[in-house]
Amino acid sequence: MFTMRPAAAADVPAVETMILARSAWLEERGLPSWRENAADLAGQAENPDGDVWVLADDDTGKVIGFITVQDQTPQWGWTDEELAEPAHYLYSSVTDPAYRPHKPGTTMALWAVDRAAHEGKVWVRRGCTFPGLVVYNETQGFTLLHEVQRTHTKVYLMSRRAEAVPDLSERFVAL
Repeated sequence: MFTMRPAAAADVPAVETMILARSAWLEERGLPSWRENAADLAGQAENPDGDVWVLADDDTGKVIGFITVQDQTPQWGWTDEELAEPAHYLYSSVTDPAYRPHKPGTTMALWAVDRAAHEGKVWVRRGCTFPGLVVYNETQGFTLLHEVQRTHTKVYLMSRRAEAVPDLSERFVAL
């Protein structure tokens, strides 16, 4: 079983280790990684606003996932009508590749969808910069809505309706 909990400063080393493991996995496949920014990304666990979360393995206490959930959708790339609807926006989703068979990324996404519904949000939105992630996020129920060119990077903007996820407790105990 897994537990979602707010990230804390004490999690920074474990989050950085996990990000580096994911980076190695990506690099072995010839994909871009976060290696150069691992320390900065892991440092977000110290965010006092409570919008950074970790997914932990209950048996070992090991941090196996990291995600930021914010109430503000970035202003760029979305229509005024979309921005007017209450939504959570997912950033910085990273998981430990050793746990891939357990689908920690899907677990975190479903947790966010369920949480958004319970908080009265209509949508869960996210962006990514790699077409392979678009396909992966679609397996979690997200739909590609917009492709936006940001300086030197194309960003794929996706969303999914917020809704209660009935079998969520089968994946983990959420705090």
